[in-house]
Amino acid sequence: MEETDVPFHFLCPISIQLMRDPVTVSTGITYERESIERWLFSCKHDTCPVTKQVLTGIDLTPNHTLRRLIQSWCTLNAFEQIPTPKLPLDTTQIVKLIDDAKKSPEMQRRCLQRLRSIAFRSEDCKKYYLESAGAVEFLASIIKRNDSTILEVELDTGLEFKRSCHEALSILSHLETSATALKKLVANNGYDNGDNQFVASLMGVLRCGNHESRSNAIVLMKSISEALDPNQMTSIKSEFFSLVVDVLRDQISEKASKAALKILAEACPWGRNRIKAVEKGAVSVLVELLMETFERRPCELMLVVLDQLCGCAEGRAELLEHGAGLAIVSKKILRVSHGATDRAVKILSSISRVSATSRVLQEMLDVGVVTKLCLVMQVKTSLKTKERAKEILKLHSRVCKKSTCIPPHLLSSYPS
Repeated sequence: MEETDVPFHFLCPISIQLMRDPVTVSTGITYERESIERWLFSCKHDTCPVTKQVLTGIDLTPNHTLRRLIQSWCTLNAFEQIPTPKLPLDTTQIVKLIDDAKKSPEMQRRCLQRLRSIAFRSEDCKKYYLESAGAVEFLASIIKRNDSTILEVELDTGLEFKRSCHEALSILSHLETSATALKKLVANNGYDNGDNQFVASLMGVLRCGNHESRSNAIVLMKSISEALDPNQMTSIKSEFFSLVVDVLRDQISEKASKAALKILAEACPWGRNRIKAVEKGAVSVLVELLMETFERRPCELMLVVLDQLCGCAEGRAELLEHGAGLAIVSKKILRVSHGATDRAVKILSSISRVSATSRVLQEMLDVGVVTKLCLVMQVKTSLKTKERAKEILKLHSRVCKKSTCIPPHLLSSYPS
């Protein structure tokens, strides 16, 4: 939202009719809390709307004097009485809460309960207050103390650690932590060797946590993967891909599967990550999932990842090795969306250009791949997709055009 799009009362520093909870920003200007929070957190501005100065912090100081004046004015003028606002979210209170949590397990439990109640609010401002108070680092420290060994013990102490870890994971995954904060969690010298303690702890949860914790961990790993730089992406360990593929295979939840697919989509273009994912069975799992999935977005994501994996010889070999590989990719053409069609044709293009043996060409005819490509030439699809389909058909016209597998009415669309 641009400044010109903001209604006047968002910018007006003192509006008695609207101000129910006046607060003052670092420039000394007073605003209605709801309006200035929307300006800062929803519209993502960092300036004072009136002075245009950059704010030195996000703390909003309640203007009790002005609020009492407004309440008095309402009483004198028989105006609707403005109630005293509830205690607002305050950074200093959260800091104190976190400091107290370090004193005892009981205080830590109370702190986690309070942080959960804040994190699960609907306000856009919640993550900014929690991040600035150090809540992200605090939650991460709890997760880091709970490695795979602690998660498996059944002693009372171990179970307490386990519960704390699950709670911290739930809060952190729901918090929608900013990329800046996530980068700080993985910004140590050990990450380039894949030994970041926080990431290792998340992998421990993915390895032996319950369904809910694994779901929260993979969602958090998705956010982290989106924040990593290329050098960090190329250093991801093979074991990580194994755990991500296991999440897809186990179908823990729709949210977890979507996060796992997005991780693969982010990671596979870098370094040897495609080969690592293929070696851990990603192609086979994706083909099996495509056979059972009909929703548009999941299908598109699966085909995006499958397209990336078929960019290497190992990925193409795995797809052709699977009995339903070519058939299910062909089946998604013209049946899901334009995006899915584009990706499916691109996958077939990779196969036909470098992996089209006589056996593969015959399978393409038998499962209807060539028929689908002829249809692509006739219907409304993107120009690039039509060009790929035409290239495939022309490349193998000597074999395909003479086949009885192609319906006669489609032969007219076969490129010469």
